[in-house]
Amino acid sequence: MDRKEFLSAIGITAASFALINCVGCSKKSDNSASGVNGPSGVDLTLDLTASANAALLTNGGYLASNGVIVAKTTAGTYIAVQQSCTHESYPLIYQGGSHQFYCNNHGSAFTEAGVVKNSPANHNLTAYQTTLTGTSLRVFS
Repeated sequence: MDRKEFLSAIGITAASFALINCVGCSKKSDNSASGVNGPSGVDLTLDLTASANAALLTNGGYLASNGVIVAKTTAGTYIAVQQSCTHESYPLIYQGGSHQFYCNNHGSAFTEAGVVKNSPANHNLTAYQTTLTGTSLRVFS
């Protein structure tokens, strides 16, 4: 092998290695499983008399716990969905006045039932059931 062939082979090998590394660290698409689905097997109980859960005593209030965002709607009912946006897994907030869950990062919005209202998210949120018994709020899948 002469010098020209050797340098050519090294160049192709280096270019291949760089390409493999770039592909391996590229951003995941919206179709990846990561972040699209919320936690499964959710079963948590929140004591509404605890100061840590005080936000849920006010209509429009919300809190996040164990990957779930729990909110009290302006109508006074409790709702719960996955905490992360299905677009790129950024944390959501609840906007009671707008009746929606919202991602401050890219502007995705979801209805109170977790249905996509506007993109870039194109997958609905995982919604959870809620049951209020006295001052205990159970959130479960």
